[in-house]
Formats: sequence, C-alpha cells, structure tokens
Amino acid sequence: MNSDICVPCDQGLINLRVGAIILKDGKLLMAGNRKRPEYLYSVGGRIKFGETAMEAVKREVYEETGCLMEIDRLGFIHENYFYGDAATNMGKLIYEISFYFYMKVPRDFTPVSNSFTEDGQEEQLRWITPDDPIRYYPEFFRTEVLKQQNGVRHFVTDER
Repeated sequence: MNSDICVPCDQGLINLRVGAIILKDGKLLMAGNRKRPEYLYSVGGRIKFGETAMEAVKREVYEETGCLMEIDRLGFIHENYFYGDAATNMGKLIYEISFYFYMKVPRDFTPVSNSFTEDGQEEQLRWITPDDPIRYYPEFFRTEVLKQQNGVRHFVTDER
C-alpha cells in the first residue's frame, strides 16, 4: 500500500496525478530540474494508492515547498497522452489523468524546495507569469489559470 499509482498497461503506463495551482501576486509557482531545463511543470506528483486526490495534493505541496496548504477548489481535470522522458519511462506511451487544485496560499508563503524527481534529479521552484515564454506543462495554464470560473474544466491533450 502507499505506492504511486502508475500501472503498466500493454507497452505503456497509466498515471494518476495531482497538481497544485499556487498563485501569488499574479505569478504561478512551477517546478523544474537541471536534467530537463527546457521546460517547467506544475508542483505535484502521483497519487499514492490509498490516498484521495485531495490528500495527495496537500502531501505533494508540503513535500515540494515545505508548506502545509489548504485546498481552495478543484479547477481542472486533464487527460494527457504523451511519451515519457524520464529514465524509468523513456519512450513509453503514458496516459495520465491529473486533478489540478487551486491552493489557498498563505500571505507569508516562501517556498523551500527540497524535492527530487523520480530519477533523482533535484527540483527547483520558479515563479512565472502565465505568459512567460518558457515551455511549461500543462500548457492550458497559459490561457486558463487566471480566469475566474465556476465549476471544473476538463482538458484533453494527445501527443501521440
């Protein structure tokens, strides 16, 4: 029990993931690492077996920023087909379902990164504006993350 929900399926993988939308002063907190400096990704990670998505996002935020945060609301569900680029999944087709939660960010929030990727790369945190030219995932954050909306939005990305 308590292992990441990453299930082999045929020649690929199925992942269940959470992501945190951490906004402060119009900026979005994203993560990255030196091995793959060409892009950033949302703070978050895989749901562990036995966890709810809400428990997972709180855990991931704490692990990656050092701060316990409460959830504001679920903002997006994302179905994503892509090919892996980590040592453990290189070139494998991955079907990932992600739940992205807006977090309640404390006024005095100063993130401290001390987390690592699944292949042992130290992660760094970076504040960006949604229109930052760097490539980041999920891409729909560029146009959607600052919109005031009611309900949950659903996105599908297919890079097959």
